[in-house]
Amino acid sequence: MRYIDHGNIRIATQAFGNPEGPAVIMVMGATASMLLWPEALMQGLAAGGLHVIRFDHRDTGETTTVAPGAADHVVEDLAADVLAVLDAYGIARAHVVGMSLGGYIGQMLALTAPDRVASLTLVAAEPLGWDGDPLPHISDAFMAHFAGMADLDWSDADAVTAFLVGIDRLSAGSGAPFDAGAAETRARRVLARTDSVASMFNHAALTTRDDWTGRFRDIARPVLVLHGIDDPVLPIENGRALAAGIPAARIVELAGVGHELPVRAIGQMVDTIAGFVAGQD
Repeated sequence: MRYIDHGNIRIATQAFGNPEGPAVIMVMGATASMLLWPEALMQGLAAGGLHVIRFDHRDTGETTTVAPGAADHVVEDLAADVLAVLDAYGIARAHVVGMSLGGYIGQMLALTAPDRVASLTLVAAEPLGWDGDPLPHISDAFMAHFAGMADLDWSDADAVTAFLVGIDRLSAGSGAPFDAGAAETRARRVLARTDSVASMFNHAALTTRDDWTGRFRDIARPVLVLHGIDDPVLPIENGRALAAGIPAARIVELAGVGHELPVRAIGQMVDTIAGFVAGQD
């Protein structure tokens, strides 16, 4: 672990692999710490000679956390955090892999700091500044589950663990039976790394500072889209819209995968991302 001071926050980071290899920075989605990037994915990419970095967003894990409802940052600030991590590691240019909100952030970086972005991999993401017909979004089942937060006792570790496992269950695709045991282990690891797990959900109120309407179409970096066909949070139409709207982007659709990074897909993801990165260097 390495901790980086950036403005008034401290960012927790972790690096894998060869520091002399091509740099890859992993940008996770909303309400998720670095632990949601599976160890097997990180190690698999590192084994291919890459220098892979993951980190905790603000209000997650061991990065600076404020009380629930007290956050005053915007998505653009999270994008600046990514550059701060790269600066601290002495990395001028990196391959950015972003999942969900992390994909949104990656698109911002490709537009505002294109010299820092060697390539962009968008996992389970949506177009930045979508300007077409409405795209499908989060399922009703998710909204019903999140409504339960109003009565959740955040001091009850078992209740919070069950709530987080419920999110994982709803995120899962049809490719294999849901592994509740693995989800519980992951949830308890998340709880062990933060003093305020409720603060993760500050991300639900995140806004943007700037007008990004239609901007995803202006991205001029190499782009790979990875999207689960069963995604219930950002359905596959979002990934297809990204691939269709960004010049020279290509898409790999993951059968049986939801809004998740399941064990069964890690090998395919490692091979696909590593091959894509190698093609840009």
